[in-house]
Amino acid sequence: MTCEGCKGFFRRAMKRNTRLRCPFRKGTCEITRNTRRQCQACRLRKCLESGMKKEMIMSDAAVEQRRALIRRKKRERMGIQPLGTKGLTEEQWTMIRELMDAQMKTFDTTFSNFKNFRLPEVPSSGREVPESLQTPVGQEAAKWSQIRADLCSLKVSLRLCREDGSVWNYRPHADSSGREIFSLLPHMADMSTYMFKGIINFAKFISHFRDLPIEDQISLLKGATFELCQLRFNTVFNAETGTWECGRLSYCLEDPAGGFQQLLLEPVLKFHYRLKKLQLHKEEYVLMQAISLFSPDRPGVVQHSVVDQLQERFAIALKAYIECSRPQPAHRFLFLKIMAMLTELRSINAQHTQRLLRIQDIHPFASPLMRELFGITDG
Repeated sequence: MTCEGCKGFFRRAMKRNTRLRCPFRKGTCEITRNTRRQCQACRLRKCLESGMKKEMIMSDAAVEQRRALIRRKKRERMGIQPLGTKGLTEEQWTMIRELMDAQMKTFDTTFSNFKNFRLPEVPSSGREVPESLQTPVGQEAAKWSQIRADLCSLKVSLRLCREDGSVWNYRPHADSSGREIFSLLPHMADMSTYMFKGIINFAKFISHFRDLPIEDQISLLKGATFELCQLRFNTVFNAETGTWECGRLSYCLEDPAGGFQQLLLEPVLKFHYRLKKLQLHKEEYVLMQAISLFSPDRPGVVQHSVVDQLQERFAIALKAYIECSRPQPAHRFLFLKIMAMLTELRSINAQHTQRLLRIQDIHPFASPLMRELFGITDG
């Protein structure tokens, strides 16, 4: 048995492999705790007399392996530590469990309940462009031309794996005549309706949401539906292939560099890639949804202070969850990155809303189909 100081000295002396000489009493110095630094030669002699052996020194590789083992065991101890014992209060843990339960009951990543949807018709060169997409004449022609360009620039390919094992593919034409977007609208409206219903039910499972006045519930949902849709779609986004894998259905945005309106679709793609890169836990996704839902500055919200306090509580819970579940230094800025992503999503939502208002203002074709697709609601 030896102290750490003498153990380290013996290891260094053996590795240097140099011959030490006593400058004082020719190898008879008294080595004690106080005098051991005065003569290295006599200190080494006492180490050897005490039974320390050169062949028992661990190699550099063995030392590194032992340190790695210590670090791994430390990580395992931190990993098995109950989540509520450090960083999270019992109230915060209850909030997270409620959100996770709501998410599980209202969102299935396999989209097994998305049935009886309409599929787009394969475009043909002989298909007429519908009258609602025809360019009018007169002073509205320039404005409508821009709206039509926005709609027709949306290039979405779709892949369906049927129950019998066959595969059905839909790819839009490269032109911008309007046929492909008109063909795709019914299917996208069905998907939007399915997602919106899930988000509404998700909110209803949250006790704090149910406690709010019905007017505030409606205002919060109207303002956050688009954002919650994007957060949920990100959980099924494959960043390697650039597709949204919704069970048997897969969606891919065609030619994002050249075929999309610059202000909306490219920011959405960039958002999904950046958010997916964070490799978030399911708990972090649902807390992001709650923070987005309880935004006190949504139009029509009356109880601003109550909603603001709820949003702050969810944000604090997210920060605490990250601190206790991701103690590594690499994640010390994760909370700030997530909040920045929510701010970016809010900006994309504002652009989305402006685009819808522009469409409604220029052309009175806000049919049930378009209202479903873009989340336009009455009242």
